Amino acid sequence: MVEPDKPAQTARTASWADALSHVIEGGHLARGEDLSQLFDDAVRPLGLTAELHVVDLAQRSLTAVRTGPPTRIGVVGTMAGRAYQLGEILPGLDDDGGRVLWVPVLDGTDRAGVMRVGLGDVEDGDELRARMWTLAGLSGHLLMTKIAYSDRLRRWRSNGPLSLASELLWQLLPPRTFATERVVVAALLEPHDDVAGDAYDFNIDGDVIDLAVFDALGHDIRAGLTCALAVTAVRNARRDGETDLEAVAARADDAILAQSGPRQFATAVLARFDTATGVLDYLLAGHPAPLLVRDGRVVKELSTAPRLPLGLRIPGAPAPVVGREQLEPGDRLLLYSDGIVEARDRDGAFFGEDRLVELVEHAEADDLSAPETLRRLTAAVLDHQQGRLQDDATLVMLDWSTEGHLRMFPTGLPPA
Repeated sequence: MVEPDKPAQTARTASWADALSHVIEGGHLARGEDLSQLFDDAVRPLGLTAELHVVDLAQRSLTAVRTGPPTRIGVVGTMAGRAYQLGEILPGLDDDGGRVLWVPVLDGTDRAGVMRVGLGDVEDGDELRARMWTLAGLSGHLLMTKIAYSDRLRRWRSNGPLSLASELLWQLLPPRTFATERVVVAALLEPHDDVAGDAYDFNIDGDVIDLAVFDALGHDIRAGLTCALAVTAVRNARRDGETDLEAVAARADDAILAQSGPRQFATAVLARFDTATGVLDYLLAGHPAPLLVRDGRVVKELSTAPRLPLGLRIPGAPAPVVGREQLEPGDRLLLYSDGIVEARDRDGAFFGEDRLVELVEHAEADDLSAPETLRRLTAAVLDHQQGRLQDDATLVMLDWSTEGHLRMFPTGLPPA
């Protein structure tokens, strides 16, 4: 016997299926700036409205994805921004007092923006939020696919012109966040519009995660090219099946030394982490040592005998040591470049490692996700330098936890 509410439930399911089908079919031919309209058309028959907002590389503003002049919402001090920061679906009001939901938009686990959902007369509830979370996830995938060949979306995402070196490096970098049910990797790079010699890289193959942070000499296009060579050489070694970190670093030496002109080099930290065993191997190439966070505290600096920076070979130089550390479930590892700790305020005072440690521990106490932790760390460094970094600054965080990815997803949704 059919229960009384079964037909209504079936009709709702069919309507949501129609909305999903509309987006999937329309997404094939949609331009980047058409995405908000695509999703709005899909949910209108359900009594809802939708507008997609993309976050900029600096994570300071959210720009509406639509034709016409761009309109922006701040990441700090707004309900839209709070939904983005916390990864939660949050209720709010539009300019006319209408009820809305702000839904986080992820590309996989990389934060891409938010979606504003106008509720009209539709009742807010767990089912609605679960459905919109699904559509918002699809919007994240479509958005990042369209960015690959939409200069308009790239302009909104860069929120201003990029230097040539920045344009080069951003094309080279992986997404800022990747996660599985066992681990989260997050990264940040500033200044997003004028970065020259810093970069990060990560790779996930089975149980093994490769991590790297690079900092090339100089602040011009040559620094960007040196950094790009170092990243590419390290990737090339990995993809050839090389697992020895010193041999990987030697591949970058060869690439940089083969270039003509003044001698260039890049400091770096290379690491390989086995998520099955918790064993971390790491190599320092003239770079700041990573910090290990355990039980909410920075417990140690992972230092070992370093090798020369990538691109330098000096006869008789001391042999480097590949360090090894046994991590524990729940540990976090923070890699950073010297542009973080050497940031100076107007009086010349360094931001310093002590302040970095303090902020990391505060973020742990607030139970923030890895990407939000890095966003707030970078914001603090920028505030220290009155909003403009004097040197490139890079952060990479490894969160080895079965709960790390959950901090990036809305709470209270019914299971899939």
